[in-house]
Amino acid sequence: MSRKNTALLLAQDAFERLCEPESIPVSFVYAEKQYHGLGGLEVLEKTIAQTPKGTDCRIRAALDANVQAIVEASYCAEFGQMEYTLYFENTGSAPSEIIRDVYALDARFAGRDGVLRGILGDHDNAYRAYESDLAKGDVYYKSVSGRATHVVFPYFDLVHGDGGSMIAIGWAGTWDALFMQGPDCVEVKAKTCLYLKTVLLPGEKVRTGLIVILPYSGRNADDAANLWREWFIKYNMPRANAQGDLIEPFSTTMWALDTGLPNSDGSISERHFTWKPTLDKLLAEGIHHDFRWFDAGWYFDPAGNTVEKDWWGTIGSWELDTEKWPDGSLRESVDACHAVGMKTFVWFEPERVTHVDDLAKNYGYKPEWGITAGGKVITNNIGDEECLEWIYQRITKMMKENDIDLYREDNNSNPVEAWGILDHNEIVKTGLMRAGISENKCICGHYKLWDKILAFCAENGKCTFLDSCASGGGRNDIESMRRSIPFLRSDADRTTAALRLSMTASFCKWIPFHGSATKETEHELVAETGQGSSTYVSRASFLPVMNYQAAYVHNENLDYDLYRANFNEWKSVRHLLTKDLYVLTPWHHRLNLMGWTAFAYDDPESGESVLLAFRMEDCREDTFAAKFPFAEPGRQYRVTNADTGESVTVDGEQLAAGYAITLPEPKSSALLRIWRL
Repeated sequence: MSRKNTALLLAQDAFERLCEPESIPVSFVYAEKQYHGLGGLEVLEKTIAQTPKGTDCRIRAALDANVQAIVEASYCAEFGQMEYTLYFENTGSAPSEIIRDVYALDARFAGRDGVLRGILGDHDNAYRAYESDLAKGDVYYKSVSGRATHVVFPYFDLVHGDGGSMIAIGWAGTWDALFMQGPDCVEVKAKTCLYLKTVLLPGEKVRTGLIVILPYSGRNADDAANLWREWFIKYNMPRANAQGDLIEPFSTTMWALDTGLPNSDGSISERHFTWKPTLDKLLAEGIHHDFRWFDAGWYFDPAGNTVEKDWWGTIGSWELDTEKWPDGSLRESVDACHAVGMKTFVWFEPERVTHVDDLAKNYGYKPEWGITAGGKVITNNIGDEECLEWIYQRITKMMKENDIDLYREDNNSNPVEAWGILDHNEIVKTGLMRAGISENKCICGHYKLWDKILAFCAENGKCTFLDSCASGGGRNDIESMRRSIPFLRSDADRTTAALRLSMTASFCKWIPFHGSATKETEHELVAETGQGSSTYVSRASFLPVMNYQAAYVHNENLDYDLYRANFNEWKSVRHLLTKDLYVLTPWHHRLNLMGWTAFAYDDPESGESVLLAFRMEDCREDTFAAKFPFAEPGRQYRVTNADTGESVTVDGEQLAAGYAITLPEPKSSALLRIWRL
């Protein structure tokens, strides 16, 4: 039986139970009464419908004359994956009673010997992998900043009994999760919108985060991860365009370092006269990228002045700086890129503003939308429908006028303090308990903003996915990943190859389609100099999104033969980077340079595989025995070394037992191409 079929019967039974009001794995307190599921409530609606994917279920139950609880769930028949979201809606004419202690997931997963496998978040933890034996104690994670995937990470591989469940929480704000081993089960309790304790006014609707569960059989971590990766790519990722095509691996290039002008970050140094020499040079060298990356600093500040250095402190107008880009010159550059098959994407940061008075004077912004918190940080209240519409119109106006193909979003502040201020204002205004209501509205507003932008893109023939960034990897929750891709999984990934290898060994298990930088520098904003990325650094950067940033014209030492070789090698294996992944070495910290790091990607359908092996900077062992878990006994494999050209035929038993790779020098790499015969 195939990997994705082993848990289907178990999953189908679980989904049927999920569709019973009393079995829905949620809990909450309403009007000081505790509820587990929706059992005992008057069911106003229960619909079950078959879909091309599987089954959808919707249950609506009455909490009282004004308030209804709604659960929307779905089941993926191919993988046995299930998901649901809980909503509360006031359909009456009076404020509701207080809703509090809402657990989006309150469930027991049958089985002993619970183990929790996963990774921590971006920033200080740099996607550190962990494995916790629940018999030794409970495990608890909490995210309180309002950017869900910094510090901790709401994706979990829960092993229980003779199988396990992949679990993900889809909420871009605050959340927590507690895992406890019971006598014959693992108890899991998870909240989203942590501080929700509110009444609902007439017409209001709030929700929990999306809960995603993918059961699997056995306790093998590779099988669990690859089942998840396969499901994620097929059913969770957005599509490339309105026609529904799959997103294929692609490359990007940023030209801001190739202007000859000072650059503080982003695209702040780019001008109407800088782009053409770069494009012409790349074309002359026979190098074609899929996307041009146009980052922060392209806009007027709120007073209408050009921005020379401070891109961070001058945002909000989203009005093209026509001193840098006069007379339609940005559109001219985009058209020139289109003519050679290159799309352009542009950076925005809609959840933060600066200089509110100037925005109000010059661009119709309402000062009450901006909430000052955390010193000089001003957070946009995108839970306000009028504010959200103003932002949407500003963004799409710029995209339409300049024929921009894809929307890139950033968020460089933690919004949780602003949400608290908004809650306080609500309490003063209404005299009612309103804690957490602002986070709920703002997160729902953020998803709505993305949906509106993607609808605009679909209507205008643009890309129907976007680039998700929030100071690096701050917004990679699973619901956000239904609309977006992390083109850069972490800002810190713009540094060393060792960090990049560390992150790939952990992050790829959960979000298989993403990118990193391709340079090797000590600090994030330092430009790479010299000949460009070595083969070692380039291979350490092999991911479905390949991001290049170089001084293409201004660096006379840039080795274009090396650049082409590295780029073409990535293109030759990129189709495998979304297939089954096997990390063949233990996870290592970014500062641990003592060992080997090795990954294998295998396409079980075609029988084609690739191994990337790295002898790190301080590694003393010149030989590594790579054990391939996917090798089949009794089958023959052809193994070709991409560096030496040597090709040998090896049986499956030998590949599984350990295939020796020798690299005489530290900080060197090997790439092996493998074909099942």
